[in-house]
Amino acid sequence: MLTIRFDQLGLRAGDLVLDVGAGFGRHVYECGRRGADVVALDYAADEVVQTQATLAAMVLAGEIDEQHLAAAARGDATRLPFPDATFDVVITSEVLEHIQDDVAAIAEMTRVLKPGGRFAATVPAWGPEVVNWKLSDEYHAPKSAGGHVRIYTRTELRAKLAAAGLAVDGYHRAHALHSPYWWLKCAVGPANDDHPAVAKYRKFLEWDIVNGPKSVKLAERVLSPVLGKSSVFYARKPSHPVATTGATA
Repeated sequence: MLTIRFDQLGLRAGDLVLDVGAGFGRHVYECGRRGADVVALDYAADEVVQTQATLAAMVLAGEIDEQHLAAAARGDATRLPFPDATFDVVITSEVLEHIQDDVAAIAEMTRVLKPGGRFAATVPAWGPEVVNWKLSDEYHAPKSAGGHVRIYTRTELRAKLAAAGLAVDGYHRAHALHSPYWWLKCAVGPANDDHPAVAKYRKFLEWDIVNGPKSVKLAERVLSPVLGKSSVFYARKPSHPVATTGATA
């Protein structure tokens, strides 16, 4: 299930891509499938190991070319271990809301992006996320580290990207049908995956991912601008530095 639209991002074969907070590699796989060379970075060691194993299995199955996997490694988004202007594309999906110093993370992603390079970031959309926080303290403030530390408005993240020197040029919402699923999970307890209603809804979402029926795609397209769980921003690092005047429209 992809959140970023790679056609809108302008991903090209041969691009060197950094996925910050790659998780289990869903966007990494799509980048490799499109002929880009990908570095998958994540802070969680277990997710790095699982991503490496999953990608290795995809290579063996012939689903992705090994030459397009540059690395899968552990790293901190606020201190990226790469030289300036290394990557043609930097993406980060559902990560910034977990990072206390998101400004530092955005600055680091901008630093390692080449002038003229493309950038995409996704975060939970404000409206659905507010409902989740109201329904469950556990959802956003779990006892273990890694919970959501903020709710972004569209204006806030756009301003932070602009302040880092990125020119935002695209936006959309995604995954409308996932918002009610998370509302339901928060209502019964985020960890209560065995609740009958949660299990039934999850099966529906899994069926949709596998089968992709046109009726559900249409519902997603109509509802996402209002109910989409994720906000997706696209930007470019200018070839030459530009002066900023605060938040831009």
